[in-house]
Amino acid sequence: MPAPSIVILTGAGISAESGLGTFRDEGGLWAQHRIEDVATPEGFSRNPQLVTDFYNARRAQAAKATPNAAHRAIALLQTRHGGAITLVTQNVDDLHEKAGSQDVIHMHGALNSALCAHCEHRWPASLKMSVGQDCPKCNAPAARPDIVWFGEIPYHMERIEKALARADIFVAIGTSGNVYPAAGFVQMARHVGAETLEMNLEPGENINLFDDARPGKASETVPIWVEEMLAG
Repeated sequence: MPAPSIVILTGAGISAESGLGTFRDEGGLWAQHRIEDVATPEGFSRNPQLVTDFYNARRAQAAKATPNAAHRAIALLQTRHGGAITLVTQNVDDLHEKAGSQDVIHMHGALNSALCAHCEHRWPASLKMSVGQDCPKCNAPAARPDIVWFGEIPYHMERIEKALARADIFVAIGTSGNVYPAAGFVQMARHVGAETLEMNLEPGENINLFDDARPGKASETVPIWVEEMLAG
């Protein structure tokens, strides 16, 4: 019998244990700003310096972060599982890659990438980007963080939907279940008969759509699940 096809979705909860703050953390970077000011195209148009400084701070924070046991367990599963594994993350850090994961789908963009708002060229972001930075391809002074802001369309949706259409197992780790379209992935997976599992500190808003749930820290629940998958 062939190994099951697995789609894994990770959210802010998996990176929180590596010290990267979420929207809901008190006293962190997000608590110091309104989302409308630093995570929307309109906010960037109003005050590009504020937004650039904010993502420079996030980039510096992410650069110092190290993967935790959950990231490492997923990388191990990718290496040893005999079937297809599609790893989708809502996170913009590179902790999955640091842990050894390959071909990570960053649906909300990446802190270590810069985007030209004029020609859509992408290139590795410097640790400290500047406002009006020139694009290395078209020379337009139109560099911005390669982040999907609220009101923008997430990346790689066609590829994600194709993976969900053939999934045998769908697992959501550290996600709130209230940010779409990612919150709707469980419904897509259920539609094709996939088993669905949520691993979260607290139940997500769409917990009723999952077949099973394992509450707790991702660094504890994910390695146990991976051991079970590899043993089965």
